Amino acid sequence: MSEYKKIENAKAELTCTLDGDTWSSAQKTAFNKLARKVEIKGFRKGQAPKNLVEKYINHNEILIEAAEALAQDALNKAVDEHSVTLIDRPELKIDEINDEKCVLTFVCPVLPDVTLGDYKKLEYKLDEVKVEDKEIDDQIADLLDRKADLELKEDGAVEEGDTTVIDFEGFVDGVAFDGGKGENYDLVIGSHAFIPGFEEQLIGMKAEETKDIDVTFPDNYQAENLKGKAAKFTVTVHEIKKKVLPELNDEFVKELKYDNVNTVEELRNYTKENISKRKEDDAKNRAESDLMDKIADITEVEIPEVMVKSELDSMIQNYEARMMQQGISLAQFMKITGQTMDQLRESMKDDAKKRIKINLALSEIAKLENVEVNDEDLNNEFKKMSEMYGMSEEEVRKYVPEDTLKDDLKLQKTLDLLKK
Repeated sequence: MSEYKKIENAKAELTCTLDGDTWSSAQKTAFNKLARKVEIKGFRKGQAPKNLVEKYINHNEILIEAAEALAQDALNKAVDEHSVTLIDRPELKIDEINDEKCVLTFVCPVLPDVTLGDYKKLEYKLDEVKVEDKEIDDQIADLLDRKADLELKEDGAVEEGDTTVIDFEGFVDGVAFDGGKGENYDLVIGSHAFIPGFEEQLIGMKAEETKDIDVTFPDNYQAENLKGKAAKFTVTVHEIKKKVLPELNDEFVKELKYDNVNTVEELRNYTKENISKRKEDDAKNRAESDLMDKIADITEVEIPEVMVKSELDSMIQNYEARMMQQGISLAQFMKITGQTMDQLRESMKDDAKKRIKINLALSEIAKLENVEVNDEDLNNEFKKMSEMYGMSEEEVRKYVPEDTLKDDLKLQKTLDLLKK
């Protein structure tokens, strides 16, 4: 038997009464457990008669042991009975305890109260998508550029767009610095791979020419000892390669091996469709982001700190995964940027609160609109994920908890409902 009572925002009490056979049996189990630890002279540990052992065990110890043994199961049943969503570990209080019964009260951190505005009037507006001829031309020009061959310049000087093979060494106040030297380095002029002013000063140089160039490191340069410093680089150009673009014709298009794309005209249509699809996706993402901003604006909720902490933990974990994909650890990134973990978390705090607010609002709307996720929805999503990651559905189910996926799908279905 249990009772539920909201005591303040994001806190509730679950009161459970343990009595009858359940409580009697728990006391016997508790006594036997404690008895196994009792040492009495003349008897092996745990083998002394019960009436003798009882003299060595405080009765209150038995009651407390029994209460603690039943607490988790009592909490689980009460949570299920009252459909409570816990957001952190509850605090246990023993209100009453004796041979006949035990009354436990769990002070539970729960989801906060959410006050919604008129969400049915929210507008989901998609921007109109147009594709201009210049966009198609530019994309095909980029394609030709990527397919270009590099041809060694026997004569002539470095020009914008050329690829140079260079040796270089940098000096600040006449002293070479770490990381300022390279040999046989491929540098595309105009790529802006080096600090401002470096590449521009190579224009006009010829093969096997050596030249000193003067540059100034930006004030926001990542190396602290070089920020804003004037430097001199000695540069030798070994090779100069120019791009030779392929001719745009049907033969070139066929070599691309795009499905059902064999002519220049078909390539233009294919490119237009891709640009249009990308723009449509961007428009949907902007409209959805705008809709979620509006949801946050009409929602009032006092977010518990424990929820903010949990969301920040998740955001940091995802941030670290993205860093690793770029070949850098989070610790290395923070060292380069000079940030501490506390500063990083603080910079993400507002975004974390906004995410929580939107999710709480969508959850509340889902209740009001009776949004449900059925087995078919779950199975379809697991199938999609299986195809996306190239894994069997059984493998996906091992890594993705069904309850988590169900919650995510419910929020997405609610968002889709608002779009309509």
